[in-house]
Amino acid sequence: MGRHGQGIHNVAEDIYGKLAWDTCWSRLEGNDTDTWVDAHLTNLGIGQAQAASAFWASLIPQGTPLPESYYVSPLDRCLATAKHTFSRLPLPADRPFKPTVKEMLRECMGVHTCDRRSSLTCIRRTYPDYDIEDGFAETDRLWDPERRETDTEMDLRLRGFLEDIFDHDKNTFISFTSHSGAIASLLRVLGHIPFRLVTGSVLPVLVKAEKLSQKQQGK
Repeated sequence: MGRHGQGIHNVAEDIYGKLAWDTCWSRLEGNDTDTWVDAHLTNLGIGQAQAASAFWASLIPQGTPLPESYYVSPLDRCLATAKHTFSRLPLPADRPFKPTVKEMLRECMGVHTCDRRSSLTCIRRTYPDYDIEDGFAETDRLWDPERRETDTEMDLRLRGFLEDIFDHDKNTFISFTSHSGAIASLLRVLGHIPFRLVTGSVLPVLVKAEKLSQKQQGK
């Protein structure tokens, strides 16, 4: 699991402080100098993703298993982080960087404009080599300007995301590029100890998934 590099919204929150950010600035589309709707990476954020790429490159000669599948949040800071991290690595032909954009892998939804995604048309135009899951809406129908998703709702959403992956992806080594809140939710759902990832960081997680019979589920 990798968190996106530093975004414009991360800088804004550092400037204004968490309280002012959560109660005021996060609800706006920007300030006099920056726009943070579907926040993009800063130059530092791009550098963090490139540093992650260099780290991966150093692991390849050691025989470290490479991802077989890549899943990415639809928010631009994650789409860009994945591109800067993986697109230029000398990957084997049977493990190309061909990420799938998954709506449910996004950050906590609602109120904060930095978490309102761009249109399907914009994503396709900016990242033409990315696959986009079936049923992906043209506009962001999930972002509510008045209501922020709760942790319980996030956990249900990310549990559904994981169940979808387990049901349809038989690969062993899987990469998620996502957000601090979404990754925290994934870890809760998995029963993992909590980790707070800084921007641009990566956390390896070992998961054993077992499919239960209807009888076992009824116990």
